[in-house]
Amino acid sequence: MLPKPGPHTHKHTRGRLGVISGDALSTGAARLSARAGLRVGAGLVKVFCPPDAAPVLAPALEAVMLAAFSTPDQLQTLAEPMDAVVIGPAAGLNEATALNLAALTRTGAALVIDADALTLFRDRPEQLFAGLDRDDVLTPHEGEFERLFPGLLTSLGREKAAQEAARRAGAVVVLKGAATVVAAPDDRLTVNEEGSPWLATAGSGDVLAGLIGGLVAQHMDSFDAARAAVWMHSEAARRFGAGLIAEDLPQGIPAVLAELLRE
Repeated sequence: MLPKPGPHTHKHTRGRLGVISGDALSTGAARLSARAGLRVGAGLVKVFCPPDAAPVLAPALEAVMLAAFSTPDQLQTLAEPMDAVVIGPAAGLNEATALNLAALTRTGAALVIDADALTLFRDRPEQLFAGLDRDDVLTPHEGEFERLFPGLLTSLGREKAAQEAARRAGAVVVLKGAATVVAAPDDRLTVNEEGSPWLATAGSGDVLAGLIGGLVAQHMDSFDAARAAVWMHSEAARRFGAGLIAEDLPQGIPAVLAELLRE
């Protein structure tokens, strides 16, 4: 199921991924997501940021492109050509993030929604779900999951809770943990039993969001993209082992991906 370029492939046919950055002091998470998306094969990756973050990001990005926006409408215009967009990593727990997410739902891009863009809707999950479709992906850890789906984990357990959450949201749900559960709204379910304890480090979730976004941008089915990304994320961590930090994960993906494609 993994996308593989052919002799006539170019960067636009390999998929275009957007990543939303936070403000000037919160750009690292977006950079991790963007690099992961590029490493997993997206042909073009662009970070969209508030104007104050552009001078911080510009010297730190090379193959990843950059564009600044000041309003949700500007973001919508910039994101229109994207096949997938990641929003949430260090995006900010403020109404601007909610408005930016609403703008992205109008673009037609598949969305990978993580971190701040999940927590922001803790008291109004229906508002989040109303803008989603089956190609979108939510990537909560257990705390974020409880904020959006209070009581489900306690009453149903991880697997059934993830399935019910996917049905309620109308989108793919990736319930992160030692055994990450991936559930689709059509009741497809998979559990990754290969979780690595070395992933318990800041920024690893941002990398996972970028991996999922990079595969979805290449037109993989969102459920398949999520479960493939979860496994590759864990495998890269297992191979690296002790001392792993989030910055190491994207550079470990090519070896994992190459082996899978050879098989």
